[in-house]
Amino acid sequence: MRYVVLDTETTGLNVEDGHRLIEIGCLEIIDRFFSGSKYNQKINPNREVDESAQKVHGMSLKDLENSPQFGEIADSFCEFIKGSTLIIHNAAFDIGFLNKELLLVGKPSIDNFVLETIDTLKLARSVYPGKRNSLDALCARFGIDNSARKFHGAMLDASLLGDVYLCMTRGQDCMNFDSKTKKSSTEVNYGENGDGRSLAVRRANQLEKKMHLEYLRNMEREGLNPMFKTIDEEWQK
Repeated sequence: MRYVVLDTETTGLNVEDGHRLIEIGCLEIIDRFFSGSKYNQKINPNREVDESAQKVHGMSLKDLENSPQFGEIADSFCEFIKGSTLIIHNAAFDIGFLNKELLLVGKPSIDNFVLETIDTLKLARSVYPGKRNSLDALCARFGIDNSARKFHGAMLDASLLGDVYLCMTRGQDCMNFDSKTKKSSTEVNYGENGDGRSLAVRRANQLEKKMHLEYLRNMEREGLNPMFKTIDEEWQK
């Protein structure tokens, strides 16, 4: 499965007010591992950057004057995300800006290039209701080092978000993978196969169960009829 973790920086908050993209950062994940393939591009917005936005990402129009305009990089960007599932934090914001830029250069919207989009903000709110679910808050929750995030940057934020997504969807509490010192948070039972050898059977943890149930409910809302929708009471505990 190919995922692309995506983040953007902009001249301001509202695309309806004429604000533009100034940076796109993408990282590829294949089979739950960062592949090393990435896409990063700064963009000349041809307009001033709001002071409030500069305080967030540290970039002004002067810093971007020698960067290409979106129309010059649209093809390479669309080719990179083509056929992937996007992972975005607060997807409506980034997708709104990307679709506006694509419209201005005569290209179809994002959903014509990708399979689907996973909004990690919505996912976090469903898993951790009532808690802070900003990217910084999620990094703190999972023990992910975000000390380099003095300013927001599309590549840095995409990297942090990729780590957060992998943590949220594997059900572990931190990014410490030292198997010698950390026990798995997922229950493991052992059985035997036909030739008598022991087999590990890894049971879904509570987070994985909740996410699976929500996935099935979303399928039903879309008019689909999932085959595995009957789950016994013991499984839901």
